[in-house]
Amino acid sequence: HNREVELKMFDYNLKDGEISTGTTIMAVTFDGGVILGADSRTSTGSYVANRVSDKIVPIHDFVWACRSGSAADTQAVTDIVKYHIKAHSTELGRLPRVKTCANLMRLVCYNNKDRMQAGMICGGWDPYDGGQVYEIPLGGTLMRQKFAIGGSGSTYIYGLVDELYREGMSKEECKEFVKNAISHAMARDGSSGGVIRLVVIDQTGIEKEVVLGNQLPFMP
Repeated sequence: HNREVELKMFDYNLKDGEISTGTTIMAVTFDGGVILGADSRTSTGSYVANRVSDKIVPIHDFVWACRSGSAADTQAVTDIVKYHIKAHSTELGRLPRVKTCANLMRLVCYNNKDRMQAGMICGGWDPYDGGQVYEIPLGGTLMRQKFAIGGSGSTYIYGLVDELYREGMSKEECKEFVKNAISHAMARDGSSGGVIRLVVIDQTGIEKEVVLGNQLPFMP
């Protein structure tokens, strides 16, 4: 009986077979590129399944995506989009637009909204429109933003990012903005944690960075 009570404490009022998922993802544009950031905690209910997962995945050379929601669903979405964008890009003989990648992602998410749990951010650089960030929340809407946040941890930091964001920030300022925001979300949200991963994209290519758990700018 005690064991049953113990287990009940951790079920978060979920339906049978449903798993609680948590994340903090973020992206911001700067002059000439974008920065994508995420925590690294993958949880199933109150159990951390992976503490160093990578939620920022490549779609094409200069276009990457942040994944939140069901890991299986978002992996399927990115795999499908990757496949179609590769064919599209090869056919045209040029780099794909970031908007095209985001719109394909939107198409898959919207058409399967009743079967999936996927909240995504698509960010990248192209020679036509420079650095861009697109948000695709749960319903499958597509919105271009100057910056975007997502996942369970994002709900804790809306006030913070609205206060700290300024237009025209440099690459370094944007990096600090992302690190600061995500570390605050990780401190407050039990489903976010681990390390912060960053991907910087501009016309010169991709730059990856990791901020270890003991080097975060803000800790609880």
